Amino acid sequence: MKNLSLENLSKTYFDPYAGTTVNAVQDVSLNVAAGEFVAVVGPSGCGKTTILNMIAGFVPISGGRVLVGGKEVKGPGPDRGVVFQSFALFPWKTVAENVTFGPKMRGVGKAERAKIAEEYLALAGLSHAADRYPNELSGGMQQRVGVVRALANNPDVLLMDEPFASVDAQTRMTLQEELTRIWEERRPTVIFITHDVAEAVFLANRVVVLSKGNVLEEVDIDLPRPRSWDRLVEDGDFKGLSNKVLQLVRSA
Repeated sequence: MKNLSLENLSKTYFDPYAGTTVNAVQDVSLNVAAGEFVAVVGPSGCGKTTILNMIAGFVPISGGRVLVGGKEVKGPGPDRGVVFQSFALFPWKTVAENVTFGPKMRGVGKAERAKIAEEYLALAGLSHAADRYPNELSGGMQQRVGVVRALANNPDVLLMDEPFASVDAQTRMTLQEELTRIWEERRPTVIFITHDVAEAVFLANRVVVLSKGNVLEEVDIDLPRPRSWDRLVEDGDFKGLSNKVLQLVRSA
């Protein structure tokens, strides 16, 4: 895994309805260490997803630059894996085929792909579902496939855009615990976008609060790992950190 750096990142676009230029992201600088889990929160319209899309190379950068391991990002690439809010699985492919799609595109041989599928499906507790199709899985299982599909391509940075927003509350808590377990085992560098303050504090080493396209404040999360909701739901430090982040978001 490699570090991620945002240097004076900005994004402007022209709003044809208002007839004005909008500054969606303004002079954002952020350093994410290799293997660090950073959550990004803030009110709607503050630039969270725009920043993630610039890191992914999906939208052009207006100013500044993004670097992964010191190399400037010029567009999409396999060094950055993305997990979307929608499950975004190929419905005509089995679970194993979805997980190994990235390695196949990189020219990895069939036998090695089979090993990759076995390894990552076991990591997510999905070995029993290898030959199923997405429509045969629950929403939570589909999103777990989406996470390990991104990891199976061995990216340097994992970008997650509100990946658990479309599942019910109980499934969401289970997925959060699964993600922390997978992260603790593999330690990918993660940028996690969310509107859920408790989710951000539960998952991250650091929470970055955005306000109107700028970094308002960064909050270190020093809660012990491994983390589980049974242990943290009544934990005073967890409540204190969540309240701190929530107040920052409300002031943004």
